[in-house]
Amino acid sequence: MEPSRRAFLRTFTGSGLLAFAWLKDDWAVHLARAQEAAPSSQPPSVAAGNENFWFHIQQAFDIDRSIINLNNGGVCPSPRVVHEAMKRQLDWANHAPSRHLWEDQDPQVELIRVRLARQFGCDPEELAITRNASESLQIVLNGLDLKAGDEVLTTTQDYPRMLNTLRQRERREGIVLKQLRLPVPIQSADQVIKLFEEGISEKTKAILVCHVVNITGQILPVAEICRMARERGIRTIVDGAHAFAQITYQCADIDCDMYGVSLHKWLTAPIGTGFLYVRKELIKSLWPLQAAPIEKDDNIRKFEEIGTHPTAPRLAIGEALTFYQGIGPARKEARLRWLRDYWAQRLSKYERVRFHTNLDPAHSCAIATFGIEGIAPNDLAQRLWRQHKIIVTPIVHEDFQGIRVTPNVYSTTQELDIFCDAIGDLIEKGLPEKEPAAQPAVTQPATSAPASAPAS
Repeated sequence: MEPSRRAFLRTFTGSGLLAFAWLKDDWAVHLARAQEAAPSSQPPSVAAGNENFWFHIQQAFDIDRSIINLNNGGVCPSPRVVHEAMKRQLDWANHAPSRHLWEDQDPQVELIRVRLARQFGCDPEELAITRNASESLQIVLNGLDLKAGDEVLTTTQDYPRMLNTLRQRERREGIVLKQLRLPVPIQSADQVIKLFEEGISEKTKAILVCHVVNITGQILPVAEICRMARERGIRTIVDGAHAFAQITYQCADIDCDMYGVSLHKWLTAPIGTGFLYVRKELIKSLWPLQAAPIEKDDNIRKFEEIGTHPTAPRLAIGEALTFYQGIGPARKEARLRWLRDYWAQRLSKYERVRFHTNLDPAHSCAIATFGIEGIAPNDLAQRLWRQHKIIVTPIVHEDFQGIRVTPNVYSTTQELDIFCDAIGDLIEKGLPEKEPAAQPAVTQPATSAPASAPAS
């Protein structure tokens, strides 16, 4: 094996997991060639536009190139190595489920816990493996001891499932959901911090805040908000569904009390995987969503009491971590932002295009949302799919409307060119007068119940 290939493969096996041994025969060659195209000494900002490197990374994904998927925010395809690992583990469990599932596979989850904790920067005994960010955050929002009149402060742009969780507690127990209206787009971190500071009252017991807002891609100043809350004795719950593996950070950078993640988004782990971080001293006081024995009161695993479930998706998280670490977190973040800028800068030249996302690198990364004056988001999304087989996410919020665009590392510049050309054509020619009826738009109202299928 040539030296460059050997050096690159070491970055994938340093964790002790020979993840890529199960890939197609040519994948090791692609990895070696990717490293030759963009060695680790190359700054992430330079590697971001190195198409030779990303061509080889793109070969990791076994996807349908007859469509253009620009909705990787809801759920991302897994690389072939991750998907094959999950199928392998499912097959193994199926041979003798009562033994292989509970005696062999379940104990192996502990290494996944350790690896996730190392990546996030916390103690493994503070990290529960869940099915998604919604489950993680519902554990917290339902598990906090609150009484009638206690306030939970959040925004009108938080995820509808979390808002509905708090609304249910309002109806059932009389707590108070208090929502702040974020600017669209956000102009500065100070603007957001001031809003939260003004929204806090003597009745505020907890703050729920998105790290990255799912409908705009805005990165919020969560560290400053958490610091402000801690000074006032207020619990902080951060929705990290879109942050983990999109942008680079560690748990200590945020210093929150609880943090929920979906791993089937930017980490590209199997669908139905996530994690919940709970600061160690708070584990005992937080009730699990499903009952656990009293012996687990101060054990992070009490939040994993969901009954019989497949272990295979959780074990395949290890392959997703290895893939992510092999690319390099900083290099991936730079590429995601580079792809966003590639299409956004082209569309910025049109007067009718209005961006609802601040494109400054400090405020956003892979995700951006924009609208076209005179064209409804759902009509635009339906047209893109019917005519060009392009998948985007229409967003209808009481403060703005548009489509959310989220490419991923497997996306190509040619696909983004096709998308930009299609948008330009629509702006210049408009929608046909007799366009077929569209399906209902995705809606994310702030003050009423959300649609049944909100954007993730």
